[in-house]
Amino acid sequence: MRLLLFLAFLVVPVLEIWLLIQIGSVIGGPLTVALLIADSLLGAWLVRREGRRAWRALQEALQSGRMPDRELADGGLVLVGGALLLTPGFFTDVFGFLCVLPFTRPLMRRVGAWFFDRRVKKMAAASPYAHLFPPRQGDPQGTYDGAQGGRVVHGEVIREDRER
Repeated sequence: MRLLLFLAFLVVPVLEIWLLIQIGSVIGGPLTVALLIADSLLGAWLVRREGRRAWRALQEALQSGRMPDRELADGGLVLVGGALLLTPGFFTDVFGFLCVLPFTRPLMRRVGAWFFDRRVKKMAAASPYAHLFPPRQGDPQGTYDGAQGGRVVHGEVIREDRER
């Protein structure tokens, strides 16, 4: 996590400045600024449109009674993409458009799921209660047969309802 923060606050701005200088030296300063403005306007329009679509899809999923996992992920990606598109620069805009565009969002959703799956597993392994829940084998849903090698006692549960 510290590496991620280091990259976000130090390396990315330096890379953005370097990239702006490189593009400005090739196409000129005024054209670079015009390209940044056009990029921002296109990004704002796209975030607005895709945000509305994500909101409608979320409402439809909730009204149909199913779990809106994909819709929530899409809404989160549009939000992150919008924040990246607000940041001036071409490097962050590329990742912002990857998060916002509907045909690249499934790829970013898979990357996000992989990242958060790794983070949750690391945090769970570092938990003081990790030894209580051994790693499960089997399908991703985690079917679990119970304690292995323990003694099984077969019996019948008899409930006695006592009235007092």
